[in-house]
Formats: sequence, C-alpha cells, structure tokens
Amino acid sequence: MKILYLIADGMGGWPLDKLGGKTTMEAAHTPNMDALAKTGIIGRAQTVPEGMPPGSDVANMSLLGFDPATYHTGRGPIEAAAQGLELGADDLVWRLNLVTVSKLTIDGYMRDYSSGHISTDISRPIVETLQEKLGDDSYTFYPGIQYRHLLVQKDGALTEDADLLISPPHDITDKSIKPDLRVFSRSPFLWDLVFEAKDILEDRSINMSMANSIWPWGQGRPLNLPNFKETSGMKGAVISAVDLIKGLGNASGMDVIDVEGATGLLETNYQGKVDAALTFLEDNDFVFVHLEGPDECGHGGSAKDKVEAISRFDARVVAPLREALKDQETAWIITCDHFTPIVERTHTMDAVPFILNGPGCDASGIESFSEQSADSTGLKLEKGHELLSFALKTFGLK
Repeated sequence: MKILYLIADGMGGWPLDKLGGKTTMEAAHTPNMDALAKTGIIGRAQTVPEGMPPGSDVANMSLLGFDPATYHTGRGPIEAAAQGLELGADDLVWRLNLVTVSKLTIDGYMRDYSSGHISTDISRPIVETLQEKLGDDSYTFYPGIQYRHLLVQKDGALTEDADLLISPPHDITDKSIKPDLRVFSRSPFLWDLVFEAKDILEDRSINMSMANSIWPWGQGRPLNLPNFKETSGMKGAVISAVDLIKGLGNASGMDVIDVEGATGLLETNYQGKVDAALTFLEDNDFVFVHLEGPDECGHGGSAKDKVEAISRFDARVVAPLREALKDQETAWIITCDHFTPIVERTHTMDAVPFILNGPGCDASGIESFSEQSADSTGLKLEKGHELLSFALKTFGLK
C-alpha cells in the first residue's frame, strides 16, 4: 500500500464577508479533495498543544507523529537539521529572518517579514557578508533560502538568551516592534549584533534589497527526534521547498527530496513535486508532500491568492496523484498544519480539518471538504501527533 500525506500549509481559515461568509477553503475549487472526503473519513485534529505557539514547526512535528511537548526545542534547531549543521549540545540555534522594518527604533513597525520574498541568490551573499563582518567565536551566520537563515550562538543555551521570547516576524506584520526591541535589549551582545547588522545592510554596495534588519527568533538547543522508520514501520520521505520540513525529515532519518523550482510560494514547481512523490513511491511506502503557498498568501492578507493557492493544490497536486495511482492500493491523508486566517495574517490555534481515505475508511457522504464540514462529523483528535497513528490503524497497518 502506498500512503500519501499531503499538506497545504496554512490552508484553514475563518469566514470572510468578502467571500460571502465562506472561508477560503469553501471558496476554492477542490473537486478532488471533495471526492476523497465524500468516500473517506473527515474530522479535526489539534496539531498545536495548549501552551505552545501555533507555528509550522510545532504543527508539522505533530503531523509526522512526534509530540512537540516532548521533542520541540525551537524553530531554529529544526532548520539547522535541514542543513546538517554540526552543533554542540549547548549551542543555541536561532532562526534568522531578513526583514524590512520602518525603522529600528521603538517607534518602528514590521513592514515585511520576508523582505519582499527576497530571492536566495540575493539573500545568500548578504548573509555571507554578515558572517564575514560580524561572525566570531560566539556567533556564526549560516545562509539558508530566501529570507530564512540561521544564527548559531556558541554555548548560548547556557545563557539567559535561551529564555528570550522574540515574536516571529510574520506574527507582527504592520505592528510595533517596540516590545521585541525591549526583549533584545536584555541581551547586550544580541542587541549589538542586530544594530551592527543594520549598519551593514544600509550599505548599498552590499545590499540592494528591501532587507534592512536581521530578526533572530525561535531559538533552541539542537533537535533530536526518533527514527521515523522505527516508530512507524515505513520507509518515508519528505518533499518541500522549506528548510523546516527538510529538517524534520533529516532529524527523523527520512529521505529528503529536493525539487528544482520549488519555491514555497504560490508559483512553484507543482509537477516536480508530484513526479518526485511518484518516483519515491515506486519502491517505498510513504511520502509527506508539503506546499507552503496557502500559508504565504494568508500572511500576505490576500483572500484571492489564498483561494487560488488552495485550488492549485487540489488541481496540480491531488488530481495528478489520484490519476497516477488510480489502479494501485493507495491511502490518503490530507490536511493543513494550522490555520492562517486572512484577517489575522498569522497562525491560530484552531484544530485543523483532515481527510483519511483508504482501506478501513467508511464513506462520510459529505459533499465537500472544509473546516465546517470536518467539524460536522464530531470526530476530533485532541492530540494532533496521534493523527498519523490513528490513520495507520484505520488503514489496517498498525
């Protein structure tokens, strides 16, 4: 049996007046997910445990079957695992965004958490320059992709910096940065680093992009996860454009498949991800395919783009996979990691809708897949990290 676990990041949302009271899921054209929902099981799962932030790091860890309350140390360490960084047990790993602020003062606000979705070919030299000019025995800058980079603080987990609570920049779009500057000020070394980086980014011979500040956040000790094959009994792979998913895959011993042209945006290589999934499934059991587009559109506050992203997920990922595997015994898990409501432009704690379709699944008979239709069945998993094991038991694999 082949198992496809398909994730439309941030797909869930709330009803919008501009969509006639519909959510973006309800407004999107999703005949393939609707068909799988009608002939399968749908429900909701609480992917983010109470008391934890509703980030993609926490939520996707849950979706892969690992309890975040046990294994999560921070966003940075997961992305460090994607790069295979060699870290000391007491190192503190920060996620480092290149951001655009109105000004780096208490009167400033966060204009853009992604610096206009800066491209990797532009951001990488910037981060390399930051390392050249600011890197030392205490701090090392590591370039990642687009606006997502890393800062490793040697033995930082032994300092008070480990307890600093910096807002994820995508949570404070168009909001004041004053509270976070106050937090940065509690660490003299980090404070100096942020302002020295600002001075470097102002040099137009180094940086012609929108980026005018660094934003360290999501810090933690190095990540350690159980082996996925040992916990699930399956040889699995992850396919995603973002280091977060690649890091979870690397840390749990899964194959990590890179797809050329995968961007993490609305415009991405959909067919490349489909082809990579089908190729892996020729000789293996399980593939986790992650699309970031709906989440990015949610952060951007565009209902139109998010509806389009969800529609494309259905037409360009779910549909071709259904067609290619129609004559094979296949099981489907389709969901999102968290909600990214248009009105909030950030993640929320809502339980996510999911579809299970395969052996052992009684037909729900429900005509469409949405937040409300999933809620109507009364099926809710209070611990999101149990969704995968629940699905495998339903399919008769556990």
